[in-house]
Amino acid sequence: MRTLYLDCGMGAAGDMLMAALLELVDDKAAFLEKMNGLGLPGVAVSAVPAVKCGITGTHVAVTVHGEEEVSCDVSPEGHIHHHDHSHEHGHEHSHEHEHGHEHEHHHHDHDHGHHHHTGMGEIRHLLGHLELPEAVRADAEAVYGLIAEAESHAHGAPVEEIHFHEVGSLDAVADVAGVCLLVHMLGVERIVASPVHVGSGQVRCAHGILPVPAPATAHILRDVPIYGGAIHGELCTPTGAALLKHFVTEFGAMPVMKVEKIGYGMGNKDFEAANCVRALLGETAGGGDEVAELCCNLDDTTAEAIGFAQEELLAAGALDVYTTPIGMKKGRPAVLLSCMCRMEDRERLLGLLFRHTTTLGVRENVCRRYTLERGERTVDTPHGPVRLKTASGWGVVRSKPEYEDVARIARGQGISLAEVFDWLK
Repeated sequence: MRTLYLDCGMGAAGDMLMAALLELVDDKAAFLEKMNGLGLPGVAVSAVPAVKCGITGTHVAVTVHGEEEVSCDVSPEGHIHHHDHSHEHGHEHSHEHEHGHEHEHHHHDHDHGHHHHTGMGEIRHLLGHLELPEAVRADAEAVYGLIAEAESHAHGAPVEEIHFHEVGSLDAVADVAGVCLLVHMLGVERIVASPVHVGSGQVRCAHGILPVPAPATAHILRDVPIYGGAIHGELCTPTGAALLKHFVTEFGAMPVMKVEKIGYGMGNKDFEAANCVRALLGETAGGGDEVAELCCNLDDTTAEAIGFAQEELLAAGALDVYTTPIGMKKGRPAVLLSCMCRMEDRERLLGLLFRHTTTLGVRENVCRRYTLERGERTVDTPHGPVRLKTASGWGVVRSKPEYEDVARIARGQGISLAEVFDWLK
């Protein structure tokens, strides 16, 4: 399985992710030409070699009318350090806002003079008119939706009342579009990332001094493993957080994989540790992953209640739920209820086990599983369409008709299931 692993030991920002993925593609010039031809007003995207702690990688600069967004970290002593870094924060207007109207800002970390404020309606319009494949555009809209929802939550205002400074919003749109396009170009099937280092201390934005991670970043990274540390500064931006949240399906240690390419995306900040996102592209065998098996013994739960619990667990995302007859103390016949689930779902499903059964305790076993790649296709037959479930990998290729479709034909023709299966071979 084509797998991408993102090492976020120094956080993640949109430009750093874009630079790391850019190092993995074969035609870098074509990507930059595509980005600069998207029609984003005043936006220029460039890539140059950069060195951090002796490691050479790529830095991608996104400028809007020649300006690059500035991130301002606050040192433990209270000093403000300015960094060219892909970053943006939204803000809420309580007054009537006329799109296209320009406001003069005197309280800003760098002098932009007159700036246009971009609202979510304009962002959606902008994304909808970019010259991108439809799948890439859909990913970009979903990622920016995460950013807007987080800013809305942080400011306590509806999404439509959130507005972004022109440089920050266009910078983020370019970062998001670039990363989404690169993921599409790489054709990865699985994206895994390390726990995310968010930094510590404080960062200064248009609203004042905020804690790290910034409120929007913290909101986006809910349910994602994050940590701080001794490094003072904002290591993960809202844009970087939203891209990770959208694309990454697993957070943890790097899986066993045959690495083909490695990319280093460099930030502008300098720390004792190399300030980069590292991307490793390669193959993992058969989609191996970890799953949890939640088990409990039931000797005082009715059959109806057990059946209901199974249905609720499956509806909530369990991979499989099954029962095994067992004998317990005092010769009592009982049922062993087992629920297989993804690691990230176990706490939620654990709550359902306690809610819908009489158990006083649940055991957990962590298993490594290897799966075939699954798919589905539909074939037309004289008796209507029939869905075929497909599975491949590990030197195996097989397909099987969907039971409900086979049963429909059997009932309609007055024949047995076996006859329909034979007919479909």
